[in-house]
Amino acid sequence: MTPVQLELSIAVIRQPDHPAGKLSIQERFEAFHELNPWILRHLETLTADCVERGLTRIGIGMLFEVLRWQYGIATQGEPWKLNNDFRSRYVRRLLELHPEWSSLFEMRKIHTV
Repeated sequence: MTPVQLELSIAVIRQPDHPAGKLSIQERFEAFHELNPWILRHLETLTADCVERGLTRIGIGMLFEVLRWQYGIATQGEPWKLNNDFRSRYVRRLLELHPEWSSLFEMRKIHTV
C-alpha cells in the first residue's frame, strides 16, 4: 500500500483527557497511542513503502511530516496533533515489530522517560 492509498476516514487524532504536564513523555505516549493506534500502522506502511523504494536510511521526522501533510486537513483536537515528543517512541515501536529495519533509523538513548 502506498501513502496515497492510506485511509483518510480515520484521520481524527484524539488526545488523552489529562493535562500533559503531570505525566511523563512515556505515559503521555502510551495514552496517545492507545487512542490513536492507526498512527503506528500508517508509520509502518510508510516505512515499508520507503524500503520497497530502496531507501536505506529513513528519518522519523520525515514520516511524521508525511502524516501531517496527509492528515492535517482532516484532523481535529489539540494544537499538537502529532507531538514531536513521541517520535523516538514510535521508532522503537516500529523496530519492535520489524527488527529487520534497525539499520534504517538512527536511534539515540532516551534521556527523559
